[in-house]
Amino acid sequence: MRLAIFDLDGTLVDSRQIIARAMDQAFDAAGLPPPGFETTRRIVGLSLMDACAELLGADCPPERLAAVADGYRQAFVRMKDSPDFLEPLYDGARELLEDLRDLGWSIAAATGKTREGVAHLFARKDLHPFFDAVGCADDGPGKPHPAMVHKVLTELSVEPGRAILIGDTHWDVTMAKAAGVTALGVSWGFHRSGEIAAADPAEIHHDFASLRRGLMAFASGSPLRPEDA
Repeated sequence: MRLAIFDLDGTLVDSRQIIARAMDQAFDAAGLPPPGFETTRRIVGLSLMDACAELLGADCPPERLAAVADGYRQAFVRMKDSPDFLEPLYDGARELLEDLRDLGWSIAAATGKTREGVAHLFARKDLHPFFDAVGCADDGPGKPHPAMVHKVLTELSVEPGRAILIGDTHWDVTMAKAAGVTALGVSWGFHRSGEIAAADPAEIHHDFASLRRGLMAFASGSPLRPEDA
């Protein structure tokens, strides 16, 4: 058995604008200057409270931190319920999931989304048939702690050496390596290639065709290249 563990936001799902807009609205509601995409993108992947703490700084009063986090939740719900809400799968994402399923892979998610957020995404995009397990923000410490990877490995009875994690941030790579799992980076999400490379993934991929080749190489036991694929 081989197990592919996917991050969701920025890896399979293009949520870049929706997350940035929700964070801007949360800061605005708290009377703070909106951080904008370039700042917000750097903290995506962390749990919501940790992400807000990174943006607000260590000296932020707890009540302000809680207000911004709550404002983010409210903004995201408002946008999610809007008829023009967009959170598309990246081109090639569904096809890769279908290929892996047809080839007998197990598939899991490791995401900073809440369980409710995962359920909403899976229902909208009909992703439930692909995923055998999910580790999310409600399951314990968030990224880069390896808890959610340990959860899916245990749930599916897969040894770390037979699993590979795919993510778009250095938090994903750090989490995977802490769990003893091979990590592949993808460059189309929130973190740039250089930021991902700093965490030393086995490969960094720039499109789904290349990512598929990397996954097939892992399945066959072929060596992965440390440079960009």
